[in-house]
Amino acid sequence: MTAPVDALAGLDDGALADRLHAASGRITAELRKVIVGQDAVVEQALIALFAGGNCLLVGVPGLAKTLLISTMARALDLKFSRIQFTPDLMPSDVTGTDVIQDDPTTGHRRLAFMAGPVFANILLADEVNRTPPKTQSALLEAMQEKRVTVQGRTYDLEPPFFVFATQNPIELEGTYPLPEAQLDRFMLEVFLDYLPEEDEVSVVKATTALPPDAVQPVVSRAEIIAFQKVVRRVPVADAVTRYAVALVRASRPAASGLDFIKQYVNYGASVRAAQSLVLGAKARALLQGRAHVGFEDVQALARPVLRHRIILNFQAQSEKVTTDKIIEKLVAAVPVPKSSL
Repeated sequence: MTAPVDALAGLDDGALADRLHAASGRITAELRKVIVGQDAVVEQALIALFAGGNCLLVGVPGLAKTLLISTMARALDLKFSRIQFTPDLMPSDVTGTDVIQDDPTTGHRRLAFMAGPVFANILLADEVNRTPPKTQSALLEAMQEKRVTVQGRTYDLEPPFFVFATQNPIELEGTYPLPEAQLDRFMLEVFLDYLPEEDEVSVVKATTALPPDAVQPVVSRAEIIAFQKVVRRVPVADAVTRYAVALVRASRPAASGLDFIKQYVNYGASVRAAQSLVLGAKARALLQGRAHVGFEDVQALARPVLRHRIILNFQAQSEKVTTDKIIEKLVAAVPVPKSSL
């Protein structure tokens, strides 16, 4: 059951935080009807949802990336749209375009805007890296500004608005690397790996038997908007914010005092990374039923927040040094401030 708007009126932040925690449990229960395992992936997708950020899911085909997002959309009482990105997809296929229509009252022709699939609350950009950069960039304004400009006119997107995109590894045939500017607008990059053997057995059993129970909407649009606001109002100790900023600054070769950063990194993370670390840490704390944000929340989100924002150099690639390995060393090297939270 989704809560009506009136039920949220007058609730204080503590009550909204309790509702968020309960809502995450309901969403997870609906996801578990069709998704087996992937606990960390589900948690990170929920963090992006409640923090109001965009999320990029990366993995080889067949790991339920699309299924996870489409199932989450069904569990939310929101308008959902899906775009299957292909090499021949045009920017207007994403944003919409002006078309000539006959006006029956005047008999004259006029231009009318036909909204594209981006005009939704949740947009699933499926296999987003199978289309050229020109079309990928059509999402940039929508992801950052929550609006679309077509033929010089700007159209606002109805809140809440999220882009949940899936991406195949760039080594696969027919893929294009996403522009760095677009990658930076994804709050999290979530990596999906193969399931453990027992979970894979469970998947095969479930998908070769009778269909699971239908996924029901359990969270309303009004609740999602209220939850996003309460996440931003969660207080964060100055030491935690400074720790998040220190991690991000240490990833930049020009400013870092870490030898391995200077050796392997071309470009470090932007200020959006620090913003995403703090905002994601707030959402993670509430998801776990806590009203305070700890250093461990920032550390837990270091990989999904930083892995797509740190650009490695040729030496790192030749020595098979991965971004995740760099982040692991970064978290170990940057000291946690001594402060009582």
